[in-house]
Amino acid sequence: MWRAPLAKYTTISVPENVKKALEKAKGYREWGEYLMELYEERSILKSKRAFEEAAELLTSKDLKAMLTSSTQFREKFALR
Repeated sequence: MWRAPLAKYTTISVPENVKKALEKAKGYREWGEYLMELYEERSILKSKRAFEEAAELLTSKDLKAMLTSSTQFREKFALR
C-alpha cells in the first residue's frame, strides 16, 4: 500500500460531480492513497493492453524467431 510521506499537500480542482463520484469510490481511504491506487491500476492496464496489441500483431513465426534470437543472445552473451 502506498503511503504519502510527510510532505507538502496541494489542492486539485475538479467538478463537483466528479469529486462526489470519487469520494463514494474511495470510501475510507485517504485521497493520496486512493489516487495512487487509481494511477497504479491504470498503468498496469495500459501495459497489459500494449502487450495484447503487440501480441495480436505477431504471428507464431514471429514469436518463434524472437524466442530463437533471445536464446542465441543469452547463450553468446558474456560479461567481459
